Parts: sequence; C-alpha cells; structure tokens
Amino acid sequence: MYRPPHFRVDDDVALEMVDAVAFGHLVVVGTEGLDATPLPFLLDRRAEGCSIRCHVARANPIWRSAPCDSLLIVPSAGAYVSPSWYPSKAEHGAVVPTWNYEVVHLHSRLVAHHDVAWLGDLVRRLTDRHERDLPVPWSVDDAPPEFVDRQLRAIVGLEVEVVRVEGKRKLSQNRDEADRDGVVTGLGDRDDPAADAVARAMRRPLA
Repeated sequence: MYRPPHFRVDDDVALEMVDAVAFGHLVVVGTEGLDATPLPFLLDRRAEGCSIRCHVARANPIWRSAPCDSLLIVPSAGAYVSPSWYPSKAEHGAVVPTWNYEVVHLHSRLVAHHDVAWLGDLVRRLTDRHERDLPVPWSVDDAPPEFVDRQLRAIVGLEVEVVRVEGKRKLSQNRDEADRDGVVTGLGDRDDPAADAVARAMRRPLA
C-alpha cells in the first residue's frame, strides 16, 4: 500500500484499529484469478506475532486456495472531503477534493481448519465478542446442540497468519491546522454516519 510518511501508523496502532473494526475483506489468488470475501473475525495477539481467526461457508470456494498467501483489507472509516471546507481556498484557490480514510492491510498466510472443536471455540468467541454489549446477549448454548453441530460442519475455519502489517490514517495531516479544522467542521455538518466517523477519527491523536 502506498503510504507517505505523514499517513503511516505503527503496527501497534494499526492492530488496535483491526481489533476495533473486527471486519475485513480477505483476498487470495484462486484458480480463476483474484477471489475475495468479506467476513467478521477475531484478532489473536501473541508475543511471537498475531493471527486472524474467522470462518466461511463450506460452499464458499475461497478456502480451497489454502494454504496460500493472502491479504486482509480492514477499512475503518472513509468520507469525501470538499475543497470548499479549506479556509485556504479563499486565500489562493489552489486546492482539490480528496478522500480521508483509515485502513489496514494485513499481508498474511492463509490456513484452513476443519476440526469441529477448533470451529466451535471460534464461533463461541466470535459470538461472545459481538454479543457482549447487547442488553440480552445471545449465546451459542441458546441453540439446540444438534443444530449447532450441523452448522459447524457446514463451515470452514480460516486462520490468517499475519506476516506484515501496513496501517494508514489519511486524515488531512498534510494540511495546516486551519484547513484540518475546516474539514472536521464540514464533515460534521453533513449529517452522515461515515462523515461523522472520519471527523471523530480526525479528533483523535494521530500516530
């Protein structure tokens, strides 16, 4: 990924973004060329490295490419930026539109898992992660055991062993403070969730 120095983030910050989003697009080169699938995931961080754990339907052909090199693209936020929001437009007019965003690319090695116990642990952890803040969390144990067993046999586990992390926060760091403030205000005035997310990202410390 093209990352000018002022838009780069270190690996720890990038992995925090990955963990917060917990959703991405897995890309591999399959037998018929590029193949991709969107999926939720869990980030497992260890002293010796990290991996992503997820699953797909057994009918999804992407798992058949494993073991193979892969790329997991994790988008965090993104929104259009109008040059009319820059105070500098009134000064010299030499401004252009752009797009502000946060994204992480995880270069990795993809491994498939068929073990039901491995899948069961993943599904429970993944469910608990996304249910934990709900008023009445749903549990895998709420479903009949035989139903759960059938579902587990209809999916394939994927482990994305991370080789290289590339994090990027393109949030107007190349503009002066007045222009950055103008972008935050302009995004906030749009009444759009995506624009609001970028405005919030711009208010956070950049690293």
